[in-house]
Amino acid sequence: MGRPVFVLFGSSIVQYSFSNGGWGATLADVYARKADIVLRGYIAWNSRRALQVITKIFPKDSAVQPSLVVVYFGGNDSIAPHPSGLGPHVPLEEYMNNMRKIGEHLKSLSDKTRVIFLSCPPLNEEVLKKSTSTALSEIVRTNETCRLYSEACISVSKEMDIKVVDLWNAMQKREDWATACFTNGLHLSEEGSNIVVEEILRILKEAEWDPCLHWQAMPTEFGEDSPYDLVASSGKSTINPSEWTFHRKISWE
Repeated sequence: MGRPVFVLFGSSIVQYSFSNGGWGATLADVYARKADIVLRGYIAWNSRRALQVITKIFPKDSAVQPSLVVVYFGGNDSIAPHPSGLGPHVPLEEYMNNMRKIGEHLKSLSDKTRVIFLSCPPLNEEVLKKSTSTALSEIVRTNETCRLYSEACISVSKEMDIKVVDLWNAMQKREDWATACFTNGLHLSEEGSNIVVEEILRILKEAEWDPCLHWQAMPTEFGEDSPYDLVASSGKSTINPSEWTFHRKISWE
């Protein structure tokens, strides 16, 4: 058996998750000797575009299927419709149906493929308006629509027995969430990403999945003792460093 594969699938919050202390990079560090974290993030995508390619990204006949898929779509879907009919807006009911189809496909990949949905986080509307490029037509994106699409994602997740991170509420547990959790009012700062990591690890620890996908429960690749490890101060033995985590700024549970 090869290393388990965890796939992060979604829009820019996924694509950017390996930048600037992002949550994808943190998961890759936490699972460095446990699983491969694979990035499949696509800036500005909505749930419609996800459905267009999902069978190419996750083919059912693949020899290796992911152990875990973390999915985020909804923020771009929630953008108000453009008068031209162009743009990423997806009506709420269609969004829910799209997420059902995404969930159904991922759950069908194998009996051991687990799925976590991330719901739409809040945003800082004032900062977002100031940071939006003038090359773009006006983007109407509000906290109220984020809330609606977050609740829709949570509803679909419960309906399908899919684990879900309620980012809308998780972010707002911090009093300074509007300034601390974002880089531009929308995309996640390191502080915002840390919340995502904490919530994902909580689910992985609490879920009654066999096998357990929490990092502390998974075997460490090539973790056996070796005479080629670092020599102990006694000079008579070696010290196995495969489980060391002292380099992390946060001691993840």
